[in-house]
Amino acid sequence: MEFGFTTAVYVVAAVLFILSLGGLSGEESAKRAVWYGIVGMALAVVATLIGPGSGMWGLSLAFIAIGGVIGYYVAQRVQMTEMPQLVAAMHSLVGLAAVFVGFNAYIELGRVLAMSPEEHKALEGFAALLAKKTSVEQAILKVEVFLGVFIGAITFTGSVIAFGKLAGKVTSKAEKLPGGHILNASAAGASFFLLILFLNGAGIWTLILMTLLAFFIGYHLIMGIGGADMPVVVSMLNSYSGWAAAAIGFSLGNDLLIVVGALVGSSGAILSYIMCKAMNRSFISVILGGFGNTSGPAMEVEGEQIAIEADGVVAALDDADSVIIVPGYGMAVAQAQQTVSELTKRLRAKGKNVRFAIHPVAGRLPGHMNVLLAEAKVPYDIVLEMDEINEDFPDTDVVIVIGSNDIVNPAAQDDPNSPIAGMPVLEVWKAKQVFVSKRGQGTGYSGIDNPLFYKENTRMYYGDAKASLDKLLGQIS
Repeated sequence: MEFGFTTAVYVVAAVLFILSLGGLSGEESAKRAVWYGIVGMALAVVATLIGPGSGMWGLSLAFIAIGGVIGYYVAQRVQMTEMPQLVAAMHSLVGLAAVFVGFNAYIELGRVLAMSPEEHKALEGFAALLAKKTSVEQAILKVEVFLGVFIGAITFTGSVIAFGKLAGKVTSKAEKLPGGHILNASAAGASFFLLILFLNGAGIWTLILMTLLAFFIGYHLIMGIGGADMPVVVSMLNSYSGWAAAAIGFSLGNDLLIVVGALVGSSGAILSYIMCKAMNRSFISVILGGFGNTSGPAMEVEGEQIAIEADGVVAALDDADSVIIVPGYGMAVAQAQQTVSELTKRLRAKGKNVRFAIHPVAGRLPGHMNVLLAEAKVPYDIVLEMDEINEDFPDTDVVIVIGSNDIVNPAAQDDPNSPIAGMPVLEVWKAKQVFVSKRGQGTGYSGIDNPLFYKENTRMYYGDAKASLDKLLGQIS
C-alpha cells in the first residue's frame, strides 16, 4: 500500500515538474509554471516522508523547518542582480548532497552485507532493498554510487568557483595551473582507475580519493573559464547537478529523483548548447578552454569617448521616431528597471516606436533581463530577442544602451584576435545615434575594451543608470 501511494504521488509530481519546465519557456505562463513546480515538490516531500522507510519524524520535520527558514531569509535578502550567483550556490548544495548520499549508500551496503540472512528479514526501507540485491546488482549499485559522487563533487567545487567569479570574490579571468588540461585529464583517468579498484573490493579509500580528485577537477575546470562564459557555466553546472541527482536516484531506487534529475540534466545541457550556439562557440571549447585564447594581440582602440548630458539625450529622443533600448547587467545593478519602464511608457505615449533588444547572455544569466523587464511591467510584445531585432538597427533613430558592454561590442565582428571574436552581438552601432548609459569608462565583465564607445555616432551618458534615467524622466513630459 505504501509503495503504491508513493509511486502514484511521484507520478503526479513528475507530471507537474514537466509542466513547470514547459511553462517557463514563456513569460505569460511562467508564473503558473512556478506554482506547478512548488506543488510538485511539496507532493514529493510529503510522499517521501510517509512512504516506505519513513521514520525519524522529529528530525525530518526539524530539518525541513530549518531549511524553510533559511530559504525564506535568503529569498528576502537576495536582489535580482545576485540571482546568477545564488543559482550557482544552489547547484553546489545539490552536488554536495549527492556526495553525502553516495557515501551513505555505500556505507549502508557494507552494513547490510555484514548481516546474516536472518537479520535481513527485519530490515526496512533502503536497507531492505539492498538486502535483496544480487552480486551483479550490487556491482551496478557501486557504479551508480561512484558516478553520483564523482559528478556531485565536480558540481560542488565548480559551483563554488562559479559563485566566486559571479560575486566578484574570485577573478573573472581564465586561470589554469601549469599543465592545464593535462591535469584534468590525468585526474579523470586516475578516477577511472579507482573505479576499477572500487568494483574489485578495494574499499572506501578509493571512493574518498576519487572524491578529492573530482573536487580538484571541478575547481580547475571552472577556474580555467573566463567571466564572459559564466552564463554558459551556470547552465552547465545546472545540468551536472541534474545528472548527479539522477545517478543517486538509481542508487536509492527513487524513481522521482531519476526523472527529475534527468529533466534538470537534459534541460541544462540543451540550454548550454543553445547559448553556445548564440555565442558562436563550441560547447566543448567553452567548457575545456573558455574565452581568452587568441592568436595575436587585440586591435587597439583609437579615438575619444565623448560625453553627453541629459538635455542632449532628451533632444535626440524628442526628434526620434524609433527607439531601441538594450538593457544589461548595469541596469540590474542600479535597479533601474522601473525607471526604464516609466521612460518607455512616456515615449510610447508620444507616439515613439519603442522596443527592447535582448541578447541571449545579457545579465550573466539566461533570461535575466526578461525577468527584470517583466517585473517592471514592460509589455512582452516589445521585448525582442537578438535574432528578431538585429536587422532593424540601421533603420533606428536612437539606441539607448543601459549597462551593457560585451553584448554590443563590434570587436566581435571586426577583430579576429579579440577574445569574443565571432560571438554574435547586437549591432547597435548601425543606428543613427547611440547613447550609452554607463557608470564610468571601465571595461565590462570580461575585461574587453569596446570600440563602440569611441564611434562618431556614440555618446556616453555617464552616471548611475537609475539616477541618469531619472534625469531623463524629469525632462520628458
